[in-house]
Amino acid sequence: MSGNELKYIEKVFESNYIAPLGEYVNKFEDSIKNYTGAKNALALSSGTAAIHLALRILDIKEGDDVLASTFTFIGSVSAILYQNANPVFIDSDKESWNISPKLLNKYLLECDKKPKALILTHLYGMSADIEKIADICKLHGVYLIEDAAESLGATFNGKHTGTFGDFGIYSFNGNKILTTSGGGMLVSDNEEYIKKAMFYSTQAKESFIHYEHNEYGYNYRMSNVLAAIGVAQMEVIEERVLKKRERFEWYKEFLDDVEEVSFMPELENSRGNRWLTALTFENTDFNKIMKALEEINVESRPLWKPMHMQPLFKECKTCLDGTSEALFTKGLCLASSTTMSKDDVRNICEIIKGCLVK
Repeated sequence: MSGNELKYIEKVFESNYIAPLGEYVNKFEDSIKNYTGAKNALALSSGTAAIHLALRILDIKEGDDVLASTFTFIGSVSAILYQNANPVFIDSDKESWNISPKLLNKYLLECDKKPKALILTHLYGMSADIEKIADICKLHGVYLIEDAAESLGATFNGKHTGTFGDFGIYSFNGNKILTTSGGGMLVSDNEEYIKKAMFYSTQAKESFIHYEHNEYGYNYRMSNVLAAIGVAQMEVIEERVLKKRERFEWYKEFLDDVEEVSFMPELENSRGNRWLTALTFENTDFNKIMKALEEINVESRPLWKPMHMQPLFKECKTCLDGTSEALFTKGLCLASSTTMSKDDVRNICEIIKGCLVK
C-alpha cells in the first residue's frame, strides 16, 4: 500500500456511497485517463470483465474466430468462451516474447475464415511490437483489444500500452504492479464504446424509473471502496515502475555475465514496467532452482504454459513456431517485489548460480 488508502476509504464511508457509484470511482477513472492518455475509462470488477465487455461491444458471438496470444494467462482468453466464440492462438517472437507480428500476418493472409478480433497480451509488463501489430490489424480489418493487465506504466515510443487498439484493459488484482485487491479498467478512445460498456456493466437497465430491460447485462462495476484504494495507488504508479525496473537491473547486474541465463528482452523504443523479472536457462532444469529458492522461503514461478498446450484448448486453431513452448520449458519468474532490497536479490542470485549446470 502507498499510504493514503485508509484515508480515502474513510472518506468513502463518510460519504455513505459504498458501491457501485461514488466520487472515487470517477477519480480512479480520471487518474487512469490522465496517466495513460486514454480518452475514456470505465472502472470494473476485473480485467477479465473488461475483456468480456470489449468482445460483447464488438459483437463477437457464437462461431466467430478471435485471435489471441498463446503465451499468456487464461484470464486473457476465457472471455472468448463466454461469447461462445473460437480462440485462435498465435505464437510469440524471440525479440519480445510477445505475439509475433510475422506469424500474425501469416495467419491472416492464409486463413480460410477471417477472425473478427485480436486479444494481444503485453506479457510480464513488457510491450509487444504494438505499432506493427496495430497496423496489421487495420490492414486486415481486425479489431484490436490490448490486454495490458500486466503492463500498466509500460510504453512504446512514449505511448502507453493499452491505448493503441480499439480497447485496452488493465488489471488491479492483488499480484499486479498496482492493486485494489481486485478490479479492472476498460479504456478506449471511442466514447460510444465506453458508454455501451457502462450500460452492459450495470445490468443493461434502460432509462426508466422502473427496471426495464431490452438486453441482458452484467454486474461488472467497481465499488467506490476499491476505487478509493486505486486512487491512492495511482499516486505512486511511476515510483512503482521505477522500482520494478531497478530490481530487474539488480538481477541483471548479478546474473548478466552468466552464459546459462537469458533475460526477457525489451524492444527498442519501449519501456516495460518489468512487473516480473523473467528469465530462461539454457540447460539447467528450472524446477531445481524453484526447489532451492523454496528452501529459503523465496517464491518463484514457471513461465505461463501456452494456451495451445492446455487441455481446454486442444482443438483450437493455431499458428505456431515453437517459441512459446521452448520458453515454457526453460523459463522462470523471479521474486520481484518493490519492497525487496539489493541484498535480497543478491542472495537469490547466489542460490541460482549454485544450481546452474556447469
